[in-house]
Amino acid sequence: MSPTVLMNRSTLFLALALLVGCQPETAPEATHPLAGLDTLAAASLEQAVAQYRAMDETLPDTLFPRTINPDGTLRTNTSEWWTSGFFPGSLWYLYEFTGNDDLKTRALARTAAVEPESRNASDHDIGFKVYNSFGNALRLTGDTTNIPVLLTAAQTLTTRFDPAVGAIRSWGAHPDTTSPYLVIIDNMMNLELLFWATRHSSDSSYYHLALAHADTTLANHFRPDGSSYHVLEYDPLTGAVLKKRTAQGYADSSSWARGQAWGLYGYTMTYRETGLARYLDQANAIAQFLLNHPDLPEDKVPYWDLNAPDIPDALRDASAAAITASALLELSGFVDEPQRTFYLDNAATMLRTLSTSAYRAVPGTNHNFLLQHGVGHLPADSEVDVPLSYADYYYIEGLLRAREMLADATQ
Repeated sequence: MSPTVLMNRSTLFLALALLVGCQPETAPEATHPLAGLDTLAAASLEQAVAQYRAMDETLPDTLFPRTINPDGTLRTNTSEWWTSGFFPGSLWYLYEFTGNDDLKTRALARTAAVEPESRNASDHDIGFKVYNSFGNALRLTGDTTNIPVLLTAAQTLTTRFDPAVGAIRSWGAHPDTTSPYLVIIDNMMNLELLFWATRHSSDSSYYHLALAHADTTLANHFRPDGSSYHVLEYDPLTGAVLKKRTAQGYADSSSWARGQAWGLYGYTMTYRETGLARYLDQANAIAQFLLNHPDLPEDKVPYWDLNAPDIPDALRDASAAAITASALLELSGFVDEPQRTFYLDNAATMLRTLSTSAYRAVPGTNHNFLLQHGVGHLPADSEVDVPLSYADYYYIEGLLRAREMLADATQ
């Protein structure tokens, strides 16, 4: 081979190397598992702003949107109902997205209407009601007048705790030594209020009470495969487990989809607040059970119960998907690869599916709720295949979290 040919070939290789080296690097967000969700989220949230303004304008000051009745009319509730914090919370999230003062004004008014619940010890859902409303108000405005309301709510929640059981009573009057002491998996969500109170007071009892509840639930609510029972009945005098059952699921031994979502979100949040590995382990166990379940559909919106007898014709639950997606986004930040990408991929699929016309309502329909096809309490034939205020809340939260994660990926 002649020197000329060698020189030409070397020159060609050098040129190719320079050409490759000059190619622009792929943007980090383009290869991110959530790639494209920022655009999708922005479009859906823009629509949500109009929908929630319209919803707010149809409601008296003392009522909150809950769902749609069987006859097609809007079903509302007063602040006492456990979902009252989700509407003001959603308004706060939409204010966070837009910075629009009109949404702030609306959120402030709806939040103020929840204030009596900070002193209502009749159930455990004080966190859902007060933290989602006043907590978001404090976070986004810095207005410290929200702090006393939140601390009052946290103190009220502690009055439902019993040391003999080691958990916060969910349903029923407290104290009551004549009836079983009922604790539901949903109650993990209300611990966030106690962790907040720990940080904003000099009282560590909030923290220790939250850990006690989380540990009691960890010990008794879960099966070896990571799935959970819905309801635990304890002896109110001794704390002994009397029964493990369901209320809103298909059967005592089944896996009610939203219950699994509450557990996943609750233990992810508890790990965030404590850094204790046992809570991260439990969150991962729940996530692995859910995401690897043979009856989880390809679009990742679960059937209302993972053991429903009529799968694949069983109803889907958009609320379970929205809660799970938001929880997985947070959980992904606490794990390494390949778990991180696995969680993000599944969360992205859930949010994309929920944003399709199969679940995302057209503005001006659905009484201005964002999502369709939620399942509240199928065994009681209550709130079946309808929009649900908490489905909207966690859907909005998930979209905001996805946008934030993609923004961080570009920095």
